[in-house]
This record gives sequence, structure tokens and C-alpha cells, in this order.
Amino acid sequence: MSDMLDKDRIRLMTKMSIYEKNHKDDFKIADYYRKDYASLKTWITLIWVTIGYAILFVSFCIYSSDSLSADLTIFKLFVLLIAAIAGYIVLLVIYGVCANSFYKRKHAVAKQNVKRYYRNLSRLEKMCKKEKNEQ
Repeated sequence: MSDMLDKDRIRLMTKMSIYEKNHKDDFKIADYYRKDYASLKTWITLIWVTIGYAILFVSFCIYSSDSLSADLTIFKLFVLLIAAIAGYIVLLVIYGVCANSFYKRKHAVAKQNVKRYYRNLSRLEKMCKKEKNEQ
């Protein structure tokens, strides 16, 4: 019986060790509340989207500066700015909603994995106690 228990214990320890090695981030993620983690990561995503949008907008303006300045009127400039701002807001909303749901799901999975890890740790402790009692 001890031999079988020993094999189970080694399998469980191996499984837990592989999990620890491959999923280090799960422990960090699970330390946060879901709402806090999702909010923080969503804000970071929105900041990067803003930086990317600004770079693309400036690049577009530089690239098409000749054609824009040739027949630019105040009305065309106003329409261009409104379109750029509207596109930016739509992009932010889409990325914000998607990022928030993605990071909430990621947190839930990490929390579930960490819970399973601690459950296995408890099983391992019971196996060790049982083995000590048998000796």
C-alpha cells in the first residue's frame, strides 16, 4: 500500500511542480480582486491604444500633409478632427470592453487554477501525514 501511495504522491508533486514552473503569473493574478485586476489591465491597454492611435494619426498627417495643405479649409480641418476624435472614441470603447472581459476571464481562470493547486497541496500534505502514521 505504501508503494502505491508513494507513486501517487510523486505524480501529484510532479504535476504541481510543472504547474508552478509554467504558470508563475497565475499566483500574481490571483492575488488581485477580479475587478481591480481587470480595471488595472484595461487602463494599461487603453493607454497603449492611445499612444498607438496618436502615432498613427501623426504619421497620417505627415504622410498626407501635401494633399491636405493643398486645398485645406477650416471646414475640412474641422471635419477631419471630428472624424479623428470619433474614431478614437469608438476604438477606445471597443478596446475597453474587449480588454475588460478578457482580463476578467483571465483572472477567473488563474484563480481557479491556483485554487486547484492549493487543493492538491492539501492532498499532498494528507498523503505525507498518512505515510508518517503508517511508519
